[in-house]
Amino acid sequence: MPNVSEHQTNANRTTVDYEKVVESGQFKQFMQNKRKFIIPFTIFFLIFYFLLPVLTSYTTFLNTPVIGDISWVWLFAFAQFIMTWVLCTIYVKKANAFDEQVERIIEDQIDDGDGGKAS
Repeated sequence: MPNVSEHQTNANRTTVDYEKVVESGQFKQFMQNKRKFIIPFTIFFLIFYFLLPVLTSYTTFLNTPVIGDISWVWLFAFAQFIMTWVLCTIYVKKANAFDEQVERIIEDQIDDGDGGKAS
Protein backbone atom coordinates (compact mmCIF):
# COMPACT_ATOMS: atom_id res chain seq x y z
CA MET A 1 0.00 0.00 0.00
CA PRO A 2 1.52 3.36 -0.98
CA ASN A 3 2.23 5.96 1.65
CA VAL A 4 -0.83 8.19 1.17
CA SER A 5 -1.80 11.01 3.51
CA GLU A 6 -4.39 13.76 3.72
CA HIS A 7 -3.23 17.25 2.77
CA GLN A 8 -5.19 20.47 3.29
CA THR A 9 -4.98 22.76 0.26
CA ASN A 10 -7.28 25.59 -0.81
CA ALA A 11 -9.87 24.44 1.74
CA ASN A 12 -10.15 21.11 -0.13
CA ARG A 13 -9.03 17.81 1.35
CA THR A 14 -6.95 15.83 -1.08
CA THR A 15 -4.74 12.78 -0.77
CA VAL A 16 -1.05 12.91 -1.54
CA ASP A 17 1.11 9.94 -2.46
CA TYR A 18 4.24 10.81 -0.48
CA GLU A 19 6.25 7.98 -2.05
CA LYS A 20 5.67 9.68 -5.39
CA VAL A 21 6.66 13.03 -3.89
CA VAL A 22 9.90 11.58 -2.47
CA GLU A 23 10.80 10.13 -5.88
CA SER A 24 10.21 13.45 -7.68
CA GLY A 25 13.09 15.58 -8.94
CA GLN A 26 11.72 18.61 -7.13
CA PHE A 27 11.89 16.85 -3.78
CA LYS A 28 15.39 15.51 -4.42
CA GLN A 29 16.56 19.03 -5.29
CA PHE A 30 14.84 20.35 -2.16
CA MET A 31 16.63 17.81 0.04
CA GLN A 32 19.97 18.63 -1.59
CA ASN A 33 19.42 22.36 -0.94
CA LYS A 34 18.39 21.65 2.64
CA ARG A 35 21.53 19.57 3.24
CA LYS A 36 23.69 22.35 1.73
CA PHE A 37 22.27 24.67 4.36
CA ILE A 38 22.06 22.45 7.44
CA ILE A 39 25.40 20.60 7.26
CA PRO A 40 27.69 23.67 7.09
CA PHE A 41 25.67 25.44 9.81
CA THR A 42 25.88 22.39 12.06
CA ILE A 43 29.61 21.99 11.50
CA PHE A 44 30.21 25.70 12.19
CA PHE A 45 28.09 25.58 15.35
CA LEU A 46 29.81 22.48 16.74
CA ILE A 47 33.31 23.81 16.04
CA PHE A 48 32.54 27.23 17.52
CA TYR A 49 30.81 25.67 20.52
CA PHE A 50 33.53 23.13 21.38
CA LEU A 51 36.40 25.49 20.62
CA LEU A 52 35.89 27.35 23.92
CA PRO A 53 36.38 24.37 26.25
CA VAL A 54 39.21 23.02 24.11
CA LEU A 55 41.07 26.33 24.02
CA THR A 56 40.57 26.98 27.73
CA SER A 57 41.73 23.46 28.64
CA TYR A 58 44.79 23.17 26.42
CA THR A 59 46.00 26.75 25.83
CA THR A 60 46.38 29.98 27.74
CA PHE A 61 45.68 32.27 24.77
CA LEU A 62 42.12 33.10 25.89
CA ASN A 63 43.37 34.16 29.34
CA THR A 64 45.06 37.19 27.79
CA PRO A 65 43.34 40.45 28.75
CA VAL A 66 41.83 42.32 25.84
CA ILE A 67 40.09 45.29 27.52
CA GLY A 68 41.13 45.99 31.10
CA ASP A 69 40.40 42.88 33.16
CA ILE A 70 38.18 41.34 30.46
CA SER A 71 39.96 38.43 28.81
CA TRP A 72 39.39 36.78 25.45
CA VAL A 73 37.57 33.89 27.16
CA TRP A 74 34.78 36.25 28.25
CA LEU A 75 34.46 37.71 24.76
CA PHE A 76 34.43 34.24 23.23
CA ALA A 77 31.78 33.04 25.71
CA PHE A 78 29.65 36.12 25.03
CA ALA A 79 30.11 35.58 21.29
CA GLN A 80 28.61 32.11 21.70
CA PHE A 81 25.36 33.64 22.92
CA ILE A 82 25.33 36.02 19.96
CA MET A 83 26.17 33.16 17.58
CA THR A 84 23.31 31.07 18.95
CA TRP A 85 20.75 33.85 18.45
CA VAL A 86 22.04 34.71 14.99
CA LEU A 87 22.03 31.09 13.83
CA CYS A 88 18.58 30.58 15.30
CA THR A 89 17.23 33.64 13.48
CA ILE A 90 18.80 32.57 10.19
CA TYR A 91 17.49 29.03 10.62
CA VAL A 92 13.93 30.17 11.32
CA LYS A 93 13.90 32.33 8.18
CA LYS A 94 15.39 29.53 6.09
CA ALA A 95 12.96 26.97 7.58
CA ASN A 96 10.05 29.18 6.54
CA ALA A 97 11.44 29.20 3.00
CA PHE A 98 11.81 25.41 3.14
CA ASP A 99 8.18 25.11 4.27
CA GLU A 100 7.06 27.17 1.28
CA GLN A 101 9.10 24.96 -1.06
CA VAL A 102 7.50 21.85 0.43
CA GLU A 103 4.03 23.29 -0.07
CA ARG A 104 4.86 24.05 -3.73
CA ILE A 105 6.20 20.52 -4.23
CA ILE A 106 3.05 18.99 -2.77
CA GLU A 107 0.83 21.33 -4.80
CA ASP A 108 2.74 20.42 -7.97
CA GLN A 109 2.39 16.73 -7.21
CA ILE A 110 -1.36 17.17 -6.71
CA ASP A 111 -1.68 19.19 -9.93
CA ASP A 112 0.61 16.95 -12.00
CA GLY A 113 -0.46 13.70 -10.40
CA ASP A 114 -3.80 12.01 -10.33
CA GLY A 115 -5.89 15.07 -9.41
CA GLY A 116 -5.57 14.37 -5.74
CA LYS A 117 -6.93 10.83 -5.95
CA ALA A 118 -4.93 8.06 -4.36
CA SER A 119 -3.80 5.33 -6.74
